[in-house]
Amino acid sequence: MSTLRFQALQEASNRKPVHFEEIDRKSNIFGSNVFNEKAMKQFLTSDALKGVRDAVQHGTKIDRKLADYIAMGMKEWALSKGVTHYTHWFQPLTGTTAEKHDAFFETSYDGSDPVEKFGGAQLVQQEPDASSFPNGGIRNTFEARGYTAWDPTSPAFIYGTTLCIPTVFIAYTGEALDNKIPLLRALSVMDEAATEVCKYFDKNVKKVTATLGWEQEYFLIDKALANSRPDLMMTGRTLLGHTSAKGQQLDDHYFGSIPTRALTYMRDLEQECMLLGIPVKTRHNEVAPNQFELAPIFEETNLAVDHNSLLMDVMQRVAERHDFKVLFHEKPFKGVNGSGKHNNWSLATDTGVNLLSPSKTPMSNLQFLTFFINTIKAVNDYETLLRASIATASNDHRLGANEAPPAIISVFIGAQLSKVLIELESVTTGKLSPEEKTDLKLNVVGKIPDVLLDNTDRNRTSPFAFTGNKFEFRAVGSNANCSNAMTTLNAIVAKQLRDFKTEVDSLIESKDMKKDDAIFNVLREYIKQSKKILFEGDGYSEAWEKEAAKRGLSNFKTTPEAIKAKVSKQALELFDELGILNHVEAEARYEIELEEYTKKIQIEGRVLGDIARNHVIPTAIRYQNTLIENVKGLKEIFGKEFETIAKEQIVLIKEISGHIEGINSKVLAMTSERRTANQLTDAQKMAEAYCNNVKPYFEDIRNHCDKLELLVDDESWTLTKYRELLFTK
Repeated sequence: MSTLRFQALQEASNRKPVHFEEIDRKSNIFGSNVFNEKAMKQFLTSDALKGVRDAVQHGTKIDRKLADYIAMGMKEWALSKGVTHYTHWFQPLTGTTAEKHDAFFETSYDGSDPVEKFGGAQLVQQEPDASSFPNGGIRNTFEARGYTAWDPTSPAFIYGTTLCIPTVFIAYTGEALDNKIPLLRALSVMDEAATEVCKYFDKNVKKVTATLGWEQEYFLIDKALANSRPDLMMTGRTLLGHTSAKGQQLDDHYFGSIPTRALTYMRDLEQECMLLGIPVKTRHNEVAPNQFELAPIFEETNLAVDHNSLLMDVMQRVAERHDFKVLFHEKPFKGVNGSGKHNNWSLATDTGVNLLSPSKTPMSNLQFLTFFINTIKAVNDYETLLRASIATASNDHRLGANEAPPAIISVFIGAQLSKVLIELESVTTGKLSPEEKTDLKLNVVGKIPDVLLDNTDRNRTSPFAFTGNKFEFRAVGSNANCSNAMTTLNAIVAKQLRDFKTEVDSLIESKDMKKDDAIFNVLREYIKQSKKILFEGDGYSEAWEKEAAKRGLSNFKTTPEAIKAKVSKQALELFDELGILNHVEAEARYEIELEEYTKKIQIEGRVLGDIARNHVIPTAIRYQNTLIENVKGLKEIFGKEFETIAKEQIVLIKEISGHIEGINSKVLAMTSERRTANQLTDAQKMAEAYCNNVKPYFEDIRNHCDKLELLVDDESWTLTKYRELLFTK
């Protein structure tokens, strides 16, 4: 097997950058494979175009007759670009995307009259097998029917020779079986709640859009090297492997010169993104060797989530052309930076205002403070739910390690804005005096733009930080679908804005307060109530863990602990009240995430046991036999003196035996615990058993294997090493 490693190294070392040429300027090709406004104007009737616009802007339903006209235009556009098939592109609860391709081509019943056919019925609805996707007990195996339904707010696009139509996915009985439906519901509630609050400041606001700008971190590993590692192929991460002598400790990779092969890959990827209307803008080296990042311009959240899901698929396909493997796992390599997907979130009005961006006028800044403080209050009240939204088996490895934020949710706003909140906290209860109101508006609220000028965030350990004109949710994992975190964040802020409006209106009506007085009074109370969530220091320190515990903040280190919050009374009432998830849908998702966690740990345990016993131990024994032969030879030559002369070899033989015994005993014990866990019928208890009883053996087994890697002859070692995976460009 060691020959496979060296063949892979030889193959990787001989790679040359793949030839790539730009089609045209980015501005000229952007969105050319998207059924966007430009394409619709050309291929749709005026009534059909208006129907799509109304659906996107106002959520109105498209009737079946109009759907036929839209489908006809969409088909003609697709055929003009060489498309042969169409698919409903959706996001089931697997964390990935799904698609079933159907040809436009049809014939009559006797096989004659071939024709390209695509009507409103095919556009609006398809029927994939719902029982074959995670459903959390909503569907029985014999009840296979589920439906995908067109989401007109996310435009259709062409990838390869297939027309992809973004859709939602629902059960026959009506429950959501995907990530998109709850997100759309949350965004709708957010629009309604934020618009009502905006009317305190600007009566012209008719719509508020939640925006998202994700930052996708990833590793690029040569395909041959990745394929030589069974653990990378099966689990997306290295389950064993001794750290390289040189890792990221010199800080020489971050923002460094991008390697030629990687840069060619990025250029090819960016061109694909331009064609698909994904507005990627930034690319750079990340902290760890062979780790990179790309980020787009902000978009409406639903579209941004779709674009990120599509991007992750496109990245893998483009990587194939360049002989790379993309690793999205949050912690593919021990001892170096993990990968996140920072979610930069804000709110924008249809009048062109970013609600989280300060302005030059006190009134605009009071609006900014209203949304700013309400967001902090929402995170304060629902921090356990926000933590649950980013909990996965893979993200558990990342949180709190190498540049990633800790598992404790806190909000960083910077020292200057903290002073502003302290000033606001001292506002008089009830009606403000004219002098106090003037001082407040001129010297506190009015000066916020100056405060923020040089006070953008620099705290890299904060999971939720204000960064000048947005909040950055840093704890989201690189492999995640953004929808889970964004559904939760928009839901909790929408709920908070609803409560805020109720309280302000009550003070105006019952206490006869002026609007500004009422807003200041409510915000003052929110600041007092949200102090525990604000933290400006080092999130990695032991002192913060102790302080967070005193404040009553959660510190869930593992997914089985964290996701209990998803079925808490607080969460179920929140999602039910807002119409985002009913109890059946929420509990189904909880079951699915527990099952996914269990299966991932189960797979990792089986792969680790296989590699340890079928790769590492045989390799160690072969090398040990070489040492034994050496000792025998020394004994023949030197007689009684051999024990002195062969002292180091004998120590090495014993040391190898100790590690072999350690691997065998730990693998057997891990397997026994796995069998015990598999007997459990309760999903929560099974996940906890895998977390607490099975997973702890991983590190013990790894330690023995990694020690053997250092002891065994390099030429005999079968598994590609960290230095080769991380430093082969």
